Amino acid sequence: MNRIVLAYAGGLDTSVAIPWLAEQYGAEVVCVTLDLGQGKDLQSVRERALSAGALRAHVLDVREEFAQQYILPALQADAVYEGRYPLATALGRPLIAKKLIEIARIENASAIAHGCSGKGNDQVRIEVSARALMPGVRVVAPARESGMSREAKAEFARVHGIAVAQASPSPYAIDANLWGRSVQRGVLEDPWVEPPSDIFALTRDPSRCPDEPAYIELQFERGVPVAVNGVVMPFMDVIGSVGTIAGDHGVGRIDMIENRLVGIKTREVYEAPAAVVLHLAHGDLESFVSPRDLQRVKQEMAARYADMVYDGAWHSPVREAMDAFVAKVQERVTGVLRVKLFKGSAHVVGRRSPFALYDQALATYGEGDTFDHGAAAGFIKLHGLPIETAARMRGPGGLPAGPGKAE
Repeated sequence: MNRIVLAYAGGLDTSVAIPWLAEQYGAEVVCVTLDLGQGKDLQSVRERALSAGALRAHVLDVREEFAQQYILPALQADAVYEGRYPLATALGRPLIAKKLIEIARIENASAIAHGCSGKGNDQVRIEVSARALMPGVRVVAPARESGMSREAKAEFARVHGIAVAQASPSPYAIDANLWGRSVQRGVLEDPWVEPPSDIFALTRDPSRCPDEPAYIELQFERGVPVAVNGVVMPFMDVIGSVGTIAGDHGVGRIDMIENRLVGIKTREVYEAPAAVVLHLAHGDLESFVSPRDLQRVKQEMAARYADMVYDGAWHSPVREAMDAFVAKVQERVTGVLRVKLFKGSAHVVGRRSPFALYDQALATYGEGDTFDHGAAAGFIKLHGLPIETAARMRGPGGLPAGPGKAE
């Protein structure tokens, strides 16, 4: 194994992985770091990789690709895991795998590597995605294979002269990108403990938010958010704008017990102000323009889509087929939503669309009512006929009528 391409994040785990891979496999290590919108100084991350012994360190700005090809399809699919998690971290992993494979081909590498532990979901997402893109690719997982504790890794780093950024050691594991931020470990491992205020970075404490609500208007065209408060902008900028406004009003905090793919329950705390508001608005608009049966099928598929993203099956034929269905549904998802933001809550309070299936003349109980009330009796009779027929066969009290007793 002469060359390995490592997904490098700049922390202790992946910094230690560089000399560990060199020693264990006798390989040159090429690092890849992606800018997914996490807000880090990635140039310093690149320099850290080189100082730890990497042959080369690639830093790739993939924010636009992430927004357009991963976040947007998930938003249009209404993919929210277990009804709460907008899948920010999960959506980034297949893109990381894709770039690892691309760089591995360029570098003529014999394997790829990542810093995921053997306890989490990310190892599954990256490895399954990588093998979907390059069947048979060798994947090395130093954190899983070495068995080193965090203390042992720190000692390994000291012995190998690796300077790891530990200016403010944190008990938490934090991951962030354009779509949101996740925080776990530390005191959060006790599900009874309220999340400390200092773990939040994207949202204001709802109790300290303005005493007056804010209203935000979101314009969609064929399922794509294209404008905020009348200002047209690229989707990536929509995410940033909505995230800032919603975060200032405390919207987007999620504290949940989550079912991991590896079979355990964990406590996860997320911040996703843009994702929460955009999912709310998109789902409301889609229901405004979709027939009931289509809406039900879409809702059922959304849960399955979210499971697939969470489980690492992004690069699968099923997900691709689902995207074709979603694209068809989006053809009429055009309109404007008005969302009210107030002290941590978000509610759609207005909507309009040229494709709305809402007809005020049919819905009103006042003047101008065009609904045919006389048709209701026949409809009710036919709608309830199977239930009435079954009741006759059961007889009085719901018991079987018996031979010769049914009417």
